[in-house]
Amino acid sequence: MNFTELCNEIFDKAIAQYHIKDDVDVKMVNPFPKDSLEYLLFAKTWIDIVQWHLEDIIRDPNIDPKNALVIKRRIDASNQDRTDMVEYIDSYLLEKYKEVKPIQGARLNTETPAWSIDRLSILALKIYHMRVEALRVDATPELRLNCEKKFSILLVQRQDLSKAIEELIEDIEAGRKYMKVYKQMKMYNDPLLNPVLYKK
Repeated sequence: MNFTELCNEIFDKAIAQYHIKDDVDVKMVNPFPKDSLEYLLFAKTWIDIVQWHLEDIIRDPNIDPKNALVIKRRIDASNQDRTDMVEYIDSYLLEKYKEVKPIQGARLNTETPAWSIDRLSILALKIYHMRVEALRVDATPELRLNCEKKFSILLVQRQDLSKAIEELIEDIEAGRKYMKVYKQMKMYNDPLLNPVLYKK
């Protein structure tokens, strides 16, 4: 099993586990050892899954404004957790490849492996939910057909993205590309950098 096959298998496992109860307050039960890459991948996807459903909930036009604010705060916290988890995954990979010496002319990729993996995780969620919509018995035939077409495109997109990630990992292992991780520079969560917070 190659790297992205492992990723996709873990993503699908997390999505299946969540949808047993389909509740944003269900506690994650991570089946992998805590110091493993698999643990990080599962936890990362769980964050994405819960946030996906919070984003659905907050779009209810009849939502109570107070509840909407609570959910918005949860989404903000989830975004921070997501960024942290991506950085943990990149740190894991940086440690794994620390002995690889870049060859002459090695290049930097436009994004780190973990941010590519982040997109792959979100793609797994799109695939799951598009399939649900394509099979919805209360939907019109036209809507189901449209969702089937989108589902097929998403599968191709996952195949293409998986291949690109595999090639990036191969390039890093061979020294043709190197990793460089910039720790998060988010300003709106920092009480020293967000003017709305530091002016209070």
